[in-house]
Amino acid sequence: MARRQANSSLHEFALIRGLQQRFGRRAPGLITSIGDDAAVIATSAAAWWHVTTDVLAEGIHFDMTSAGPESIGYRAAMANLSDIAAMGATPRFLLVSLAIPKKLNQSYIYKVYEGLMKACRRHDTTLIGGDTSASRNSLFVNIILIGSTMRRRALFRHGAKVGDQIYVSGTLGDSHAGLRLLASQRTARSSRKKKILVSPSHRRFLIDRHFHPTARVAEGQWLNHERLASAAMDLSDGLSGDLRHLCESSRVGAAVEIDHLPISEACRAYAQAVGVSPSQLALTGGEDYELLFTASPSKHRKIAQQARARGYHVTCIGTIRPKRFGIRLSSQGRTLPLPNTSYEHFQ
Repeated sequence: MARRQANSSLHEFALIRGLQQRFGRRAPGLITSIGDDAAVIATSAAAWWHVTTDVLAEGIHFDMTSAGPESIGYRAAMANLSDIAAMGATPRFLLVSLAIPKKLNQSYIYKVYEGLMKACRRHDTTLIGGDTSASRNSLFVNIILIGSTMRRRALFRHGAKVGDQIYVSGTLGDSHAGLRLLASQRTARSSRKKKILVSPSHRRFLIDRHFHPTARVAEGQWLNHERLASAAMDLSDGLSGDLRHLCESSRVGAAVEIDHLPISEACRAYAQAVGVSPSQLALTGGEDYELLFTASPSKHRKIAQQARARGYHVTCIGTIRPKRFGIRLSSQGRTLPLPNTSYEHFQ
């Protein structure tokens, strides 16, 4: 085992005790959690357990000059909650591991956890353990989230069929626009360039959508419980790439109506201000954490009626086609291949 680097501003066991006191609690099915070598969960043969994990690295997933500790924790939790939502599952338990650089103190770490638990409390998700270590330079946040569904009742990427309609929840491109606004603010401060001319309300909306996304847990559970979706996944890397993942898993193609993409007024205003296409932001922007799902045309009316009654925003954006069709964009009768412009690590 590698030797842990000393961090004079933090004491590991005192930090763990403090985290246990602040954030640990009891939950149904939880036998023991923080304080033992491993958490113990009582399971049921009637349930399927869903496990997901993400690592967030300073300088790659967040920038401390613009993101506060609460926002870092909140976004980290929502990224994992969104994976559970895409399975139609109920989030249950959370494990968090941090690698902490010397520049951060205990108060900062507590604020990261406050953001994490603010997101998780919305879905009654319990912190049951994790680990802490020193880091030479950067903060790393690793999360494991555990959820559950009834046995044989989950959503997968591989269920889309030719003729199914393609839907997304919410609006697309907001987080990416917010990230670009933050980057432009830093550039404006350092080079004295003018800020992008977007109204304060639109600016606040887009930046908040970046720092505080909403995992569509309730929507995923609805699609699963009502047996509405044939396939589903979350939009973390951008529609152009994530739709490709769903189609590859289901061995199908897709036709997307570019004019049907749900885009917020704020995102459209930003696109106009910087001279880019709003649809391009919607296709390429990652970290919206909306749901992408498919459903039989016979369920379209039911989806529309139930979504309206529940206050969910879902939009039909296209149709599943045979694999040989490929993945194409349609607009006013013209079609063209959909390029894969999503974010990809190591590229």
